[in-house]
This record gives sequence, structure tokens and C-alpha cells, in this order.
Amino acid sequence: MKRPAQAIGQPKPLSTRVAEHLSREIRSGRIAPESRLPTEHDLARELGISRNVVREALSQLRADGLVYVRQGAGSFALAPEDSKVIRLDPMSLGEASDLGQLFELRSVLETEAAGLAATRIGPDGLAVLAHALDRMQGSERTRDDSVAADLEFHREISRATGNAYILTFTTYIAGQIRDTIYLARRSQPIEIVVEETIAEHVAILAALEARDEVAARRAMRRHVLLSGVRADAKLPEHLNGELE
Repeated sequence: MKRPAQAIGQPKPLSTRVAEHLSREIRSGRIAPESRLPTEHDLARELGISRNVVREALSQLRADGLVYVRQGAGSFALAPEDSKVIRLDPMSLGEASDLGQLFELRSVLETEAAGLAATRIGPDGLAVLAHALDRMQGSERTRDDSVAADLEFHREISRATGNAYILTFTTYIAGQIRDTIYLARRSQPIEIVVEETIAEHVAILAALEARDEVAARRAMRRHVLLSGVRADAKLPEHLNGELE
């Protein structure tokens, strides 16, 4: 059974629903790679919608790297594996196995980022982390500001690596990380979740202040995996074994 990772909001725009429909057709292979899509006029007539809606949907597919345009020839499908765009569907995080894959990704990315940060972070970066931790521990510890501080803590570690790609990707998945924090807070007593999370961040900061890259990696990896447990993620077996 799917468990939404975030509250259901307003109905999706028609152009988004059309884009999702065409995306499924491309990803399933029903629209073959390199095949020409119907014209805007034909798609509008087939789906019973306006050409403006079709145009917006095709624009979304181009942004997602699933469609490209040949000048004067029309729009063509790309194989999903040829897409140059990374896209994470927030609603897919309703499945425990998908959540597990997200935490597996974080265990690789953020563990190494913490190790790099331990050797590269400066006084200013440590001050940002300390301030973020203070906000997490403050009177608003169970409210949205503490979640924002948590995300800033992780972004600052990525920033401290000096690697722009690590920072970009960590920033990119921040929305998914935020959703899992709220998910954990809904799944378990919030005070327990907050206390555990703060203790893990204290350990990470202590390792960074000591310039101990081994301890920083260990503390970050433990935090990421325990975060997965709190969010009821189905972690891969090799990660579950680390927590036993």
C-alpha cells in the first residue's frame, strides 16, 4: 500500500497530467526511442485538450530529458537511459523500498562528503554548523525551523567539501530529505525523533571539529541509516547489517 510522503495538495495541472501520461508511454517503450511523437495538433485532438496544454506538456518532457526537438521535423522520444536529467518523483517515496534506495544513495553521497569536509572545512563552516545545531536544539525544535536548520547542516557539510557537484546534488535532494524528516516525525513520538536526531548531529559536528575524517564518515553514515529506520524505509540488506 502506498503511503504518501507528503500531504496531498491541489489537483495537478492538466499539462502535468498529460506530461506524466506521455512519460509513462515513453518509459514503458510503448513510444519507442527515436520515434516521432504526434504533432501538437494531433495530440490535442486525440486527447481532447487544447494545443497550449500539449505545448506545455511537451516542454515539461523536454525539461525531463525524455523528448528532444529536431528543427522542422518535430518532437522525438529519447530512451530514458539516455536522459541527461536526474529526476526524483516525491510521490514514489510512498513505497518503503523506494525510500530505502534514497537512503542508500545518501549513505554513499553524504558519508563521503562528511569525510572530505573533515579535511577541508574552515572556521566559518564550523560556525554555520554550530548555529544550525543550536537552532535544532532551540525552543522550536519540534517545528519547521528545526527542519530547515537540519537541511542547512547537511548542505553546509556538502559546501565544505569544496566540490560544487556534491553541493548541487545534495541541494537537489533536499526536498526528498525534508519529506523523510516529516515522515519520521509523523511515524514516531516527535520528541524521541528529535532527541535522537540532535545526538547524531552532535556526533557529526564533533568529528568535523576534530578533523577526524574516519569518525566523520562513521557518524554521518550512522545518522543516515538511523534516519532511514525512523522513516520506516526498507533498507537494503547490506545496510541493515550495519545496524545490528
